[in-house]
Amino acid sequence: MNTSPLRRPPRARGATAARLALAALLAGVATALAAPAAQAAGSVVKVTGSQGAWQLTVNGAPYTVKGLTWGPSVADAGRYMPDVKSMGVNTIRTWGTDATTKPLLDSAAQHGVKVIAGFWLQPGGGPGSGGCVNYLTDTGYKNDMLAEFPRWVETYKDHEGVLMWNVGNESVLGLQNCYSGEELERQRNAYTTFVNDVAKKIHAVDPNHPVTSTDAWTGAWPYYQRNAPDLDLYAVNSYDAVCDIRATWERGGYDKPYIVTEGGPAGEWEVPDDANGVPDEPTDVAKADGYQRAWDCVTGHRGVALGATLFHYGTEYDFGGVWFNLLPAGQKRLSYYAVKEAYGADTSRDNTPPVITGMSVDNASAVPAGRKFTVRASVTDPDGDPLTHQVLVNSKYIDNSGQLTDAAFTDRGDGTFEVTAPDRLGVWKVYLKSTDGKGNVGIDTKSFRVVPPPADGVNVAQGRPATASSFQPDSVGCPCPAGNAVDGSYDTRWASEWADRQWIQVDLGAPTSFDRVQLAWEAAYAKAYTVQTSANGQDWNTVHTETAGNGGIDDIQVSGNARYVRVSTSERGTPWGYSLYEFGVYRR
Repeated sequence: MNTSPLRRPPRARGATAARLALAALLAGVATALAAPAAQAAGSVVKVTGSQGAWQLTVNGAPYTVKGLTWGPSVADAGRYMPDVKSMGVNTIRTWGTDATTKPLLDSAAQHGVKVIAGFWLQPGGGPGSGGCVNYLTDTGYKNDMLAEFPRWVETYKDHEGVLMWNVGNESVLGLQNCYSGEELERQRNAYTTFVNDVAKKIHAVDPNHPVTSTDAWTGAWPYYQRNAPDLDLYAVNSYDAVCDIRATWERGGYDKPYIVTEGGPAGEWEVPDDANGVPDEPTDVAKADGYQRAWDCVTGHRGVALGATLFHYGTEYDFGGVWFNLLPAGQKRLSYYAVKEAYGADTSRDNTPPVITGMSVDNASAVPAGRKFTVRASVTDPDGDPLTHQVLVNSKYIDNSGQLTDAAFTDRGDGTFEVTAPDRLGVWKVYLKSTDGKGNVGIDTKSFRVVPPPADGVNVAQGRPATASSFQPDSVGCPCPAGNAVDGSYDTRWASEWADRQWIQVDLGAPTSFDRVQLAWEAAYAKAYTVQTSANGQDWNTVHTETAGNGGIDDIQVSGNARYVRVSTSERGTPWGYSLYEFGVYRR
């Protein structure tokens, strides 16, 4: 059973920060508790049956969870909940429950949708999950949660919108970001024992709704089996591997049913790398197939799998939003309609999205910075709608940014798009987005590697002696001395200390004519700098001034004849220092 990371590890913030945040949250509890109840008596939800023949019931009637994880803000619940209901969805899942939750529960109940109400515990498995907790010794954190969670259960237990309570999200996984070896095992046992303590507290307050706990894949289940007997059912986040859950449940000898609390197509951590060494994102068509496949495997485990909340009814429009969301920026994708069809809603009259197939990037392993490159794809629309296209790029695999940025492009009208490459080196993603004007979108993406543009002539600086005002001896990928910037390799770099006024210079050995200087900046670039020349290394003449540098490749057409060439920086473009992959001086 796999307990390897299914998410990138979060940045630790510490349990103390968590308790400060909790204190702020508790300040609103009294007001929330004093508010008059505005809902009818809640449903009675039970897990009934026996080994291999379980079912979930709501007020005695069988209930299969046909769900989605919920992404919009609570303020937008009224806007999106009717659409969720129209998809055949009867359940949404959240990760936190507090004073802000009631409007979401109200909207869900109004539209006949129920909520798996989550309670967050540190450290979760996903980004932004907070810091580490010692579940053996941190009695303060545990006591806070044992008081906090039942308080909200008491507040909402009679709300018609509540289906069940879900304690924690991927914390058995997330603990590996805090501990290792035998201590990790002790912490995982302590955590799942604590989950059981929470389950008992919740049951004491609310005997009418089940309690579960979510983790990533089934590697967490032996811990729950051993330490959390008071859970009514298990819950698991699983994407491309959802169809393997049944086999692991059978091999593990488990005696509780389960729900899939996140599932769908393959995630970033489950796909092979492409030729540029980054995860090869599935196409829209493959993602749609992944949702149908996941649902088929859930419903195929009859009497044990009680349903799923597939991931993700979200509108975020960024790297992760394009990978997972059914409607990024509110536009519906093939996956949206695949879920709708899987859940039995009528799709016969739907206008459906454009379909992009066969996307490729010419020379994807070596796209010159700032130059044009070609993207090819076949784009069709099932309804014959006229389409508009957009090309965007993303630098996730360079700087971990999720932002999508418009790229300049020309649509050739025959499925080819001439796109202007960024001038920053590294592996980028290019996105082709096609919309039909009816609220639907097709999106496909491929990676491409930006390399320095070819420079005419001979690099007279390559291999020559270089010096600098400072260098970093022990940063990431360092030592980073000045010589790294003239070694002809883009795998090494010069990096200065973190201060504005720095310089790097190269000794050409004798007075040498040149007509171009090319600077290949790493992420830490200069916003302001000059290029200077000298015959003796002491008296300098400025031949180029830059005041609005933006990093990437600076290809400077400048003539000179000198023995020494220097880049003298005065203002950083980032909080770090300055860093150059290469400092080239060219002569035709």
